[in-house]
Amino acid sequence: MAKEGFPFVLIPAVIAMLMAYLQLWIIAAVFAVLAAFMAYFFRDPFRNIPTDPDIVVSAADGKVTRITEDDKGKLVSIFLSPLDVHINRSPIAGSVEKAEHIPGRKGPATDNAASLHNERNALTIKGDKITVVCTQIAGLVARRIVCWSGVGDDLERGERFGLIKFSSRTDILMPNNVELAVKIGDRVVGGETIIARIK
Repeated sequence: MAKEGFPFVLIPAVIAMLMAYLQLWIIAAVFAVLAAFMAYFFRDPFRNIPTDPDIVVSAADGKVTRITEDDKGKLVSIFLSPLDVHINRSPIAGSVEKAEHIPGRKGPATDNAASLHNERNALTIKGDKITVVCTQIAGLVARRIVCWSGVGDDLERGERFGLIKFSSRTDILMPNNVELAVKIGDRVVGGETIIARIK
């Protein structure tokens, strides 16, 4: 489990035990269920990272909801529901060249406009062959973006670099010299699913 989840699990668990001690069973059950959900939400499962040097992997678990291509590159946008793993992982191996926090609203992450208007944190990661921009985007329920990496940090492909608390969105912007391996509606797994191949 991600360390950021411990307070969210421990507090309702302690309340549940206190309510059980007072024999307030219904209230105890509610807080016990809440603690169990928080432990599930902040889970951090092991992932089998592909080793092919010419691939880009998903930065998040969730559903591909948008794919665009223009002169800036190819963008894959992934929506994370409250039931998805919310750990973010580096799509490629490389060094963090830029880390930028952009203030904004906390509108629904299901809306494609969230990529432009919501609060977000963007990491520019330069690899041996390509540079990608991975953006964590807060949603209506997501209240905090957590990023553990900063400028100058080296990341391996699939390495954890942060999380977004509760439902959110993650965008991966890649150069045009990649061939996409996913389509809208696909379910992807952070660190495992190949979303693009370098031409």
